[in-house]
Amino acid sequence: MSDNAVPTPQAAGPFRSSIMQVEPQWIDYNGHLNMAYYNVMFDRAIDQLWAELGIGPAYMKERQGSTFTAECHVRYLREIHLGDPVEIAVWLIAADEKRLHTFEELRHADEGWVSATSENMSIHIDMTRRKVAPFPTDIQQSIGRMLQAHAALPLPEGLGRAIGMPRKKD
Repeated sequence: MSDNAVPTPQAAGPFRSSIMQVEPQWIDYNGHLNMAYYNVMFDRAIDQLWAELGIGPAYMKERQGSTFTAECHVRYLREIHLGDPVEIAVWLIAADEKRLHTFEELRHADEGWVSATSENMSIHIDMTRRKVAPFPTDIQQSIGRMLQAHAALPLPEGLGRAIGMPRKKD
C-alpha cells in the first residue's frame, strides 16, 4: 500500500507486520538477539504501519512531515535466536492531533509466543521547522479510522506497565 493510501480498518485484529528474520550480526555474546535490535524490528514494523496511515517516507518527501519517538518502554520476555522468524502486532491505542500511542508485540512467527513488547508515544513533526505540529486533516482521518477499528479490540497484556521494583508484602 502506498503512503497516501486509505487504510482498511482491521477490526479483526491489530496491524501485523511482514515476517522478519533475526540477522546474524544482531546476535550478542549471550547467543541471543541483542536488546538494541528488538528496537530495530519494532521500528521496522512501525514504518509499515505508518505507510498504511499515509505517513511513511513519501509523506516526509512530499509533505515534509514525519514522526519522532518521544517515549518508549520495552519489555524483554523470552529470548529470540538466530534464524527465528518474527512478526510484530501493533495496536493504535490512542491519538490526538499531534501524538500517537502504540503498543507492539514481537512474536515468534511460527510458534506464536511473545518475545517482547514495546509501548511508544510518537509525535508528529513539521520537518521544515523541526517542531511538533498537528497532523494534516486527511492524515487525522486516516488515523481516526484505524483508532476506531483498534478500539474494538481487547487491550494487549502489559499495556501501561511502569518500571519499578516489586513491593514487599508486609
